[in-house]
Amino acid sequence: MSSINTDYELIIIGGGPAGLCAAMYAGRGLLKVALLERGTTGGELLNTELIEDYPGFVSITGRELAKKMTEHAEAFGAEIRQENVEWVEKRDDGMFEVHCTSGTVYHTPTVILTAGGTPTKLGVPGELEYAGRGVSYCAVCDGAFFKGDVIAVIGGGDAAVEEADYLTRFASRVYLIHRRDELRASKILQERLFANPKIEIIWNRKVLEMTGDPGGLQKLELEDTVTGERSDLAVTGAFVFIGFRPNSGLIRGHFDHDASGYIVTDDRMQTSIPGLFAAGDLRVQLTRQVTTAVGDATTAAIAVEKYLTDRKTQGIPVQA
Repeated sequence: MSSINTDYELIIIGGGPAGLCAAMYAGRGLLKVALLERGTTGGELLNTELIEDYPGFVSITGRELAKKMTEHAEAFGAEIRQENVEWVEKRDDGMFEVHCTSGTVYHTPTVILTAGGTPTKLGVPGELEYAGRGVSYCAVCDGAFFKGDVIAVIGGGDAAVEEADYLTRFASRVYLIHRRDELRASKILQERLFANPKIEIIWNRKVLEMTGDPGGLQKLELEDTVTGERSDLAVTGAFVFIGFRPNSGLIRGHFDHDASGYIVTDDRMQTSIPGLFAAGDLRVQLTRQVTTAVGDATTAAIAVEKYLTDRKTQGIPVQA
């Protein structure tokens, strides 16, 4: 049986850097705000060992920064609730309903969606079969299980290059497999990669299949993207970093988005649905970093304050 909660002026969905920053600013603005997160707060910070590009911290672990952000939000009165959100939709009266697997339905005039995304799968045979038995999408989570092993990282962006470098702490050899002849990663990350003697780049290759035995992954079948030639690579671990899909599917009803499902917002982070704001990795933008996530969130939280003030001025209820 579902329960109805009407206590909040703002619901924030997602507890990563964007959500925590938005919660902190909303709390400072004395809004009645709840942040809904299905697990531990921190989002992708929990999958990153070291943060070295966040102002004020030359180097800080992802988990430590997540802890500090959580404490900061709570210090300003934000309430963090463990909830798995299934969907959010706007009613005809202008209020939103946020439906959770617990059966609780939150009624609120404003929502900030900061739910990030989920890792993109290769979609090749054996990937799902060996997930957790050699195939991983999180180096920090699983790297220590591959001490002394030969492993592969698939991808060519910042995440793939950064995690390949990190994984050399454990593996005896790391192959970086990229389907092109140049990387998309930032130059400073590439320089670190090229300087690491434990990393070998396999250019112009794509993974066709992952195979192994009951004990786990043993081999990748590769195809040359130029010649079509096939080859095998013996590895016991494969870390996939080829992007992720935005969790914009939580929104019921039409909203403006790009071809990949990333949400289009205005300069106030408001979506095409009035009262629904988006911040962080699921929004259309050039870069997706912790700094851009918290910048989005700052704007969104302040915009929510102004949105609610305008509603009050017009005599429109701000609570169900």
